[in-house]
Amino acid sequence: MQVLHFSSGSPQADRRAQFAETLSQLGDTTGAAEALASALDLVPRWAAGWFRLGEYHEAAGNPEAAARAFGRAVEADPADPLGAGIRRDLLTGTPLSESLPAAFVELLFDQYAPRFDSALMGRLGYQGPQILCDTLDRAGIARVGHALDLGCGTGLTGAVLRPRCDRLTGIDISARMLAEARAKGIYDHLDKADIGTLEIGPRYDLIAANDVFNYLGALERVISWCAGSLAPDGALVFTVEQGDRGVALHETRRFRHARRYVTDLLAEAGFARVEVTPCVLRHDGGAPIRALAVTAQELTPRTTRQSDGESEIAA
Repeated sequence: MQVLHFSSGSPQADRRAQFAETLSQLGDTTGAAEALASALDLVPRWAAGWFRLGEYHEAAGNPEAAARAFGRAVEADPADPLGAGIRRDLLTGTPLSESLPAAFVELLFDQYAPRFDSALMGRLGYQGPQILCDTLDRAGIARVGHALDLGCGTGLTGAVLRPRCDRLTGIDISARMLAEARAKGIYDHLDKADIGTLEIGPRYDLIAANDVFNYLGALERVISWCAGSLAPDGALVFTVEQGDRGVALHETRRFRHARRYVTDLLAEAGFARVEVTPCVLRHDGGAPIRALAVTAQELTPRTTRQSDGESEIAA
């Protein structure tokens, strides 16, 4: 993520920061850290500056100083659009967050939107749309009324869902990703929203979340929301990157989920029929990303908790 365009608001500090960046480009990350630290003496509440200082320290082989700098970035801007808290957690080895900051995910995909399709489908060999298509076929889901593409992005999953539904809605946190999806003309309705904080509204016959939950971490609330937002005979279909234990933040700054964690959550939410199929979602650095394609159906009528238990929904 590029942060240099985030000005400190101080011309003098910006000049020092630019000098620091020049030193970094020349390979002197220690000198760059010293130069940027002098800029931060002038603007101690500059979150982007602290984030960049953390990157310099990390590149210079000083992880403790890097973690402190990333922590100062979070203190300066608790919304954390640059994901400094994630970088800090990965360096310390003691993750403090169960989800990625919404502001970070929004900024990440706003920046990524113009090249998203070409990078994902080309360089990374993304198989999400085909995996979703195969998963729907295995579940015998040929046609539904109203489908929701949760975390729809640019519409790669929507293109698979469109022939299978009468009405298609997409929800995403990134305005620029939604603009790309809107240009494809495949959705009946698009909404900008944080899917981690959705409230119960319309009922859907199918909810699909392809390569989305990796950015949420803990899935208790969103799974509960999905259960409460499905029609009685509806289906939930999604993919997650596969991990070995519960929910774990990976160095890629995405979460991985263990199979048992996912199936236990779905059972608790009231799904009586759950099918899990291992798959390879894409490649990263030449290595296959192991994933799980999940279908949850036959929602048992029950009362299910939403969010932190302060409210309840009828599933």
